[in-house]
Amino acid sequence: MITRWLADMGAWTRQMLADWGFAARLFFKLLGMSGAALKRFGLVRDQIHFLGNYSLAIILVSGLFVGFVLGLQGYYTLQRYGSAEALGLLVALTLVRELGPVVAALLFAGRAGASLTAEIGLMRAGEQLTALEMMAVDPVQRILAPRFWGGILALPLLAAVFSAVGILGGYVVGVLLIGVDAGSFWSQMQGGVDVFKDVGNGIIKSVVFGVAVTFIALLQGYVAKPTPEGVASATTRSVVVSSLSVLGLDFILTAMMFSV
Repeated sequence: MITRWLADMGAWTRQMLADWGFAARLFFKLLGMSGAALKRFGLVRDQIHFLGNYSLAIILVSGLFVGFVLGLQGYYTLQRYGSAEALGLLVALTLVRELGPVVAALLFAGRAGASLTAEIGLMRAGEQLTALEMMAVDPVQRILAPRFWGGILALPLLAAVFSAVGILGGYVVGVLLIGVDAGSFWSQMQGGVDVFKDVGNGIIKSVVFGVAVTFIALLQGYVAKPTPEGVASATTRSVVVSSLSVLGLDFILTAMMFSV
């Protein structure tokens, strides 16, 4: 019994190390092909449109309602301490530091990441990737690299749109509906939000999340089993792993940024 258990643990460990090694090789190969991918920027531009523009609707709607909720919750919390005028600062800092990058990345993983995994997985199932290799075309350079950079560039833009729409939603609830002074709302925000420390940290987070989510989606699609069940399983696994990675990276990045 113990011998069988040790053998199973050894096989699992070996397979896990092999999977991590393959993922690391693919990641560095994508980075090495970045120059060639960016030279053919038309392919990257098409992927920015596909991943970003098609995710824009859910980003806009989600950002607006998150702003509504922040406006309500923030006002009732600050009112207890006589600081309702700081509502704009609270909404802005919450969005640009935390909720904007994180929620946008989670939505991106569920919408664009799942689409990427399914697309690459179907190419694998239809032997299109094998056909490219037979024609001496590297599928990593031609298929994966433009999508990789398209996701990296699209997510920070979506996070910025999410934060901007969320601030607008907080303004609508706090100023137009509740009656907070508009001048205090904007002046507190302008005086309290630091461009480099707050907005810059949010941009760094969104770029890191874009790298993680896009790479995980491409990896899961690339290694998917060439069956309908394999593609479906890879798509589900992509969303789960991407979401957990975003939350874990958010904690690490926040600890690093605000401990310096």
